[in-house]
Amino acid sequence: MDLKLFGEVFVTLLVITDPPGMMPIFLALTGPLPARDRNRAAWQAVTLALGVIVIFAVAGQTLLDYLHVDLPALQAAGGLLLVLVALELLTGKADDPSQQVTSNIALVPLGTPLLAGPGAIVATMLFVQQADGLRDFTAIAAAILAVMVAVWIVLRFSGGIVKILRPGGIEVLTRIAGLLLAAIAVQLIADAVAAFVTQYVNMT
Repeated sequence: MDLKLFGEVFVTLLVITDPPGMMPIFLALTGPLPARDRNRAAWQAVTLALGVIVIFAVAGQTLLDYLHVDLPALQAAGGLLLVLVALELLTGKADDPSQQVTSNIALVPLGTPLLAGPGAIVATMLFVQQADGLRDFTAIAAAILAVMVAVWIVLRFSGGIVKILRPGGIEVLTRIAGLLLAAIAVQLIADAVAAFVTQYVNMT
């Protein structure tokens, strides 16, 4: 296994997924839930993210070409999804645990587009396209798995923070997470628009 490539992929994906930055968003979405449901949400989110990244690593470009979808379109779609979640957090509609379904939270927005978002997907596809031989593919696969394990550890043991923050702290954290999510969403959409403009200029 190519340890240098492993390190490059691991660091790149770890920075993109940003486990410490994910923690407040994860706690805001799952804070009112029982510890068992919160742990299950962490596991489901990481499993889904791993599956999405692996699928796009193996057949991402083929899939996008078949659907006639450009990467900026995928990026804009992720941004719109995050806008909806951010509005729920900012308006307090996500605070009622009776209205929350653990699997739904794990799938959207935790699994995708937060963990397996456009950044992680594009980075993985580029690494795979540049890979040469089984040695490189093994390094990439091991790095992806290691990053997902690191993310799961951070989310799994974030429950202790819930006990410290208590309901009042969780509410404040929810509003902050909503603001952060809104900013991430706007940046994703802005990047997608810029990419579309660049493509249009190059075509003309």
